Amino acid sequence: MAVILHPSPNFNDRPANAQGRARYLVLHYTGMASGGEALARLSDPKAQVSAHYLIEEDGRLFKLVEEDKRAWHAGVSSWEGEPDINGHSIGIELVNPGHDSPGYIGDYRPFPERQMAALIPLCQDIIARHDIKPWHVLGHSDVAPGRKIDPGELFDWPRLAKAGVGLWPDEGSVTGQWEKAATMQKMLRRYGYGVEVTGGWDQQTSDVVAAFHRHFRPRDHTASADEKTEALLSALLQLKEADY
Repeated sequence: MAVILHPSPNFNDRPANAQGRARYLVLHYTGMASGGEALARLSDPKAQVSAHYLIEEDGRLFKLVEEDKRAWHAGVSSWEGEPDINGHSIGIELVNPGHDSPGYIGDYRPFPERQMAALIPLCQDIIARHDIKPWHVLGHSDVAPGRKIDPGELFDWPRLAKAGVGLWPDEGSVTGQWEKAATMQKMLRRYGYGVEVTGGWDQQTSDVVAAFHRHFRPRDHTASADEKTEALLSALLQLKEADY
């Protein structure tokens, strides 16, 4: 695939234990009016944000930071107890205006075919070179629930999983019964989410459930935790733990 170099000064070295490699692949949307504005911000030293790659809606692929360097895309985030997601991940930004936010009217929309067609082989290549596990292909909302909601409910995670990018359960494996809050929290934590086991339906649990739904239950992403949530988690954990 053709890659357009657009170097950003916003990076630093990965931590020593990363050895220049990534464990996670984190997908974002830009949440800005245009790809040009997003590129400018991701390359502005004052902004102190960046990503390794950006993909325009027409499929053009830009490389901003070398993969052996630490780009600044995830912010305050965690997965499987790892708090330095930037230090251990590759970040890909997808041009999309995103949802409404304070002071900004978004135009959140489906991700175009050309954009998805460019994303999938890039992800496949990154996964192969860094040996990234399927459950380590994540959305920004997965690693920063309650703070971020991208790439959102219109992103086609099942399509990526069919291409070997990420994890998605077979419909036939999604069975199960409702369980209490503490068990749900333990299951979410086993999968990788940064949720504390409190035994109550507190705000942090609501935020994590919302992030989980945006990734794995986008048509019902505003739903409360229920039997379907527990069944999806059970199916995903079976897939994840079978590969350990």
